[in-house]
Amino acid sequence: MKTILNLAMGVCGAMLALPSVAQAGGIMGTDAAHCSSGKGPAIQVNVLDLKDRRGQLKLELYPANDADFMRSDTELLAEGKVFRRVTVDAPVAGQVAMCIRVPHPGRYALLFLHSRRAQDKFDFWQDGVGLRSNTRIGRARPPLANATVEVGNGVSVLDIETQYLRGLRGFSPLR
Repeated sequence: MKTILNLAMGVCGAMLALPSVAQAGGIMGTDAAHCSSGKGPAIQVNVLDLKDRRGQLKLELYPANDADFMRSDTELLAEGKVFRRVTVDAPVAGQVAMCIRVPHPGRYALLFLHSRRAQDKFDFWQDGVGLRSNTRIGRARPPLANATVEVGNGVSVLDIETQYLRGLRGFSPLR
């Protein structure tokens, strides 16, 4: 009996050592193994407040400078600069956690997108967006400071609140 109890406590302890995982289906994306193992460098994003479960969810990693943030992936890659994108189909239910690996520890800009019609181009009227800071985006291009993430050797875990266009106020959370 003591052995079973010790085993159960060991498993619980190991689970607590890893980043929190979405309850329905675990961490999603092609880089999920980096986050679920606790080995990095990687970023786990717990996505909050999706408007619906249509389309695709995307994480995009950029260099942490104003000139490159939200620039064309084609241009960044052609210049040998950091750019990564992880795309998954929106799950039908449950919490959402996504993982994106980073090339090495350092400072990056991270953008979350909810492409409700699963298109490559951002639809200002339909799609959602989120940043690390979770401050209201409004009508202007989001500042780099709101998207910057410092990543160490392990897994950095963030909660990102999705924002959608809400009339003249621009982008803001649903609540």
